[in-house]
Amino acid sequence: MKRLLSALCLLLLAAPALPAADAKKPNVLFIAIDDLRDWVGYLHHNEQTKTPNIDRLAKMGTAFTRSYCAAPVCNPSRAALMSGMRPSTTGVYGNETDWRKIIPEDKPLTAAFRNAGYFVCGAGKIYHESFKRTSEWEDYLEKEGGGKAENKLSKSAKDKGVGGIRFAPLDCEDSELEDHKITDYGIEQLGKAHEKPFFLAVGLHKPHMAWNVPQKWYDMFPLESIQLPPYKEDDLADIPPAGVAMAKPDGDHKAMLDSGRWKEAIQAYLAATAYTDMNIGRLLDAFDKSPHKDNTIIVFWCDHGWHLGEKHHWRKFALWEEATRAPLLWVVPGLTKPGSICERTVNFMSIYPTLMDVCGIAKPAHVEGPSIRPLLADPAAAWATPALTTHGFNNHGVRNEGWRYIRYANGEEELYNEAADPNEWTNLAKDPQYDSIKAELAKSLPTSNQKSPGPDAAKKEEKRKKKKEDKKKKQ
Repeated sequence: MKRLLSALCLLLLAAPALPAADAKKPNVLFIAIDDLRDWVGYLHHNEQTKTPNIDRLAKMGTAFTRSYCAAPVCNPSRAALMSGMRPSTTGVYGNETDWRKIIPEDKPLTAAFRNAGYFVCGAGKIYHESFKRTSEWEDYLEKEGGGKAENKLSKSAKDKGVGGIRFAPLDCEDSELEDHKITDYGIEQLGKAHEKPFFLAVGLHKPHMAWNVPQKWYDMFPLESIQLPPYKEDDLADIPPAGVAMAKPDGDHKAMLDSGRWKEAIQAYLAATAYTDMNIGRLLDAFDKSPHKDNTIIVFWCDHGWHLGEKHHWRKFALWEEATRAPLLWVVPGLTKPGSICERTVNFMSIYPTLMDVCGIAKPAHVEGPSIRPLLADPAAAWATPALTTHGFNNHGVRNEGWRYIRYANGEEELYNEAADPNEWTNLAKDPQYDSIKAELAKSLPTSNQKSPGPDAAKKEEKRKKKKEDKKKKQ
């Protein structure tokens, strides 16, 4: 009898050390925005922008001021973030590469959550939309709609834009565009009673081109008040040939200057950003009313930045600040403090491992990048890991709090003192007094670079784009 009682006592003493059977895993609201650069209110990089709802989300948790993408291109950026493997590891460098042939289904973030017992669902653009893999998801919105509404141009629209930079105000309702329906899906899921913890991904397209949104969003930014971004006529004078080739000054930028419509393009980007901010507000309103609010993590990220004429360049596809920096926001119940600002330099490759960390899921062995949980708990904590961005085979940019170092595949270099030169107007790479800084930053460059799978995928993608354009012309 005494032995039985002793055994029972030992079991009771051991019980608290076991995980509680009814312990609730946190849900995740995973918000992805396409082509949204650092023109949001909380970053104060462009005071013309109007993003009250993104700023509202920033105040709910920890907002990062120096957050950088893995690649300044949709497909490789998203493939890297979702798989946990850098472009230099997979060889996924461009929009033409089918990442599904390289990254097996057991590697992405979705698999990690499904294996942990989560209901994994989503809508919109999470991966590059040329290469969807719906089998990763237990539920995914199939029909977004919105295609026809994008062609309902307002009477004030001059045309469809300048060359490849496409923009026009629309004569339609907010609800007619695809992002509105994508947001509706997120709202619906937040209001449901879920039997399992959920990972809910909401991927909004705007401000990806075309910057076609209802006229009222354009009206928020009167053309006469539009200011151009910081610009230097001879900005490319000290840039090596590899950098100039990325800038392509005789392409989009020359067309924009020749058209005299630079301010119109800025207005359009701001309008598309404001439209997206509205949908974020709708999602946050639903979150506030959700029965899951107190047990749901929010991570808000953007696939990369965007140039609007800086360095004579438009779009992403470059390794400078404008193309690589984008907003990153975290809300983690019980960990982040409302209104926190973190000025440490972080990379979006930390999103996967951090979600594993804060959700109590073991990080898969293939995942690259450190967890930023220490910065969520204390935004001023010590942090020495620079942010690495890759554009194409063996072209890399390394960013820490004070410097940006770029090394191209042919060995050409750029170096910028971000504190003294935030517009990156003076390339210091050839000045020997900064050799030690370059050497230190170079330690973060990949030691191996996987080659791209080849040109066949590129040709296939070109055919797909041409077919899509031909279809639009017939509409």
